[in-house]
This record gives sequence, C-alpha cells and structure tokens, in this order.
Amino acid sequence: MRTKWCRAFPGLAEQVAQARHFVASMIVEGGPVDDAVLVVSELATNAVRHSRSGSAGGWFLVIVGFGDGLVRIEVVDQGGESAPHLCDATSQEESGRGLLLIASCAKDWGVKNWPDGRSVWAELVWEGA
Repeated sequence: MRTKWCRAFPGLAEQVAQARHFVASMIVEGGPVDDAVLVVSELATNAVRHSRSGSAGGWFLVIVGFGDGLVRIEVVDQGGESAPHLCDATSQEESGRGLLLIASCAKDWGVKNWPDGRSVWAELVWEGA
C-alpha cells in the first residue's frame, strides 16, 4: 500500500457510524465507496460486539490503505475469546453474516493476530485506479 490513513475510535456502538464517515471521506469519486463503507461497518461492529474493544475504555483503530488498484480496509481491535470466522450461510440466526458479506465483495480478506489484539482486513478492487 502506498498511502495509509488511520483513526482511533472509542469502543462504543455509536462510533461505528463515525468509522463509516471516516472511510467514505477517504474514497474519492469512482472508488468502491459502498463496499468500503459496508466492510468498515461490519468490521467495526464486530470489534465492538465481539472483542475487548467494546469493554469500558476500549477502542478500535481503522486503517485505510490505497495502492496497486486496491483499497484496504483494516480494523484493529483489542482481541477477545473467539476468533473471527465465516458462519454457516444457511443458519436461521439473525446475525453472523458480516464476514460472508465482506468475503463476497472483497478481492481478499483475512485476520492477523497480535499479542494484545488482532486486525481484520479486506481488500477491494478500485477499477480505474
């Protein structure tokens, strides 16, 4: 990635909307803004709901990278009991499909574990970049 921007957010549910606005402001005309906003919304929500980032005093970090015809959206959280994974698409549960959505629109995605947390990222193709 040639250029990166990042911003830290308090680990509160209402901050997910702020993360969406941050990412949308980084994508100029012709970029994959809708997919990028979807990705950060799902990843930030997961950070707040399923990691220590959602605990009192918690935080998450959003990194937006640009280069080589790609936009990389990455959310760093404070880790938790379970690892991010794809759920069964046929499940009758009302939630749990966020990573499936991301996998369907991203060129690639993954999880990187750190000693004090993890990052979940997705790369989106930027046509004409």
